[in-house]
Formats: sequence, C-alpha cells, structure tokens
Amino acid sequence: MEQRTADARSREAFMNPQNIKTTVKTFILSEYLPGEDPAALTDTTPLMTTGILDSIAVLKVVTFLENQFRITIEPHEAVVENLNTLSDIERFVMSKKG
Repeated sequence: MEQRTADARSREAFMNPQNIKTTVKTFILSEYLPGEDPAALTDTTPLMTTGILDSIAVLKVVTFLENQFRITIEPHEAVVENLNTLSDIERFVMSKKG
C-alpha cells in the first residue's frame, strides 16, 4: 500500500505543466528536429501548422502522449487546437488527466 501511494505521488509530481512540456519537447527534438537548437523550440512554436509534425508524426506524438502520460486520445482530439504547440499539448494532457 505504501509503495502504491508513493508511486501515485511521483506520477502526480511528474504531471505538472512544466514537466509535461519538457518531456514532449525532448521527444519532438529527438524525433523530428535532431540537431536543432533546443531554444528554437519554444512553448508557442507552431508544430502542425508549419509542417514540423506531418500526419504520421502526429500519430507518433499521440502514441507517445498516451504511453507517457497514461491517457487515451480519441481520433477527433488529435487536432491542431490540441497539438499545435507545446503549450497546447500541455493544456490538453492536463485536461485529459483532470
């Protein structure tokens, strides 16, 4: 029981807005922008509308988010409004965990 509570607490600590953005930023930099200056990918950098993430990349990001944050993303939720920037993704993940 103690271990389960500690695990839950560590997951909750991990689920803060900055940690979500940092985790997703690291994934996007390594998968889609290798060699790019990390500072160039800000919280408001458009990912989908600029073509950094194409349709296949969006599917991979969705799978990453589902596995990393233990959420389920419905097909109609994988849209620009939810996944275009790191801030959008963070807000979306937090709403799914809510």
